[in-house]
Amino acid sequence: MNLNNIQEEFTKGFELLKKYPKSVSFFGSSLFKEDNEHYRTARRLAGQFAKLGYAIITGAGGGIMEAANRGAFEVGGQSVGLNIKLPETQSPNKYLTDSTEFSYFFSRKTVLSFAAEAYLFFPGGFGTLDEFFEILELLHTKKIFPVPLILVGSDYWNKLDDFIRQEVFKRHQAIKEKDMLIYQIVDDEETIIKLVTELPKAENRVFSTEYRNNN
Repeated sequence: MNLNNIQEEFTKGFELLKKYPKSVSFFGSSLFKEDNEHYRTARRLAGQFAKLGYAIITGAGGGIMEAANRGAFEVGGQSVGLNIKLPETQSPNKYLTDSTEFSYFFSRKTVLSFAAEAYLFFPGGFGTLDEFFEILELLHTKKIFPVPLILVGSDYWNKLDDFIRQEVFKRHQAIKEKDMLIYQIVDDEETIIKLVTELPKAENRVFSTEYRNNN
């Protein structure tokens, strides 16, 4: 592990984000194909957000990431990818207008965590769940500005929500009831657009420390 390389990755990542002060980040499985229901939803939503002037930011891979980048790309929007080098190579999808590449998951995840005015999570695997809980905890501890954390696909997320409510909160009392308000499960696309666009612009970028210093 080379510390200079790590520093360079953080620098490149945050310099990239500075170019896109208004954005929505999409997360989800890299395995979904274009005939998948969640792929189609991500593609439509990204296109709608892009038309409204939001840059679309993803992890640059396939599946939901490709769908979101594709939706933005097809309407002439800003489509940004933060790619990760993997032993089983993840090639950036072909729908990017701007991108950078990371060798380390933790630096990429940090940049993704400070990337947006809203975070949209679709069904996914271990990586998606890791990213969800990372951002959930950052919002919970007020390390980033409170912005919408939206889980799309109730058929997938309701089971996790039940576990959090019944086991983590009710049975073990490991969180407070208000903590479950940090995220929302929403399927309706118009409602998702409204939740994001009607909120004040976030100042949650890592280069803005005022929020963290005052909370």
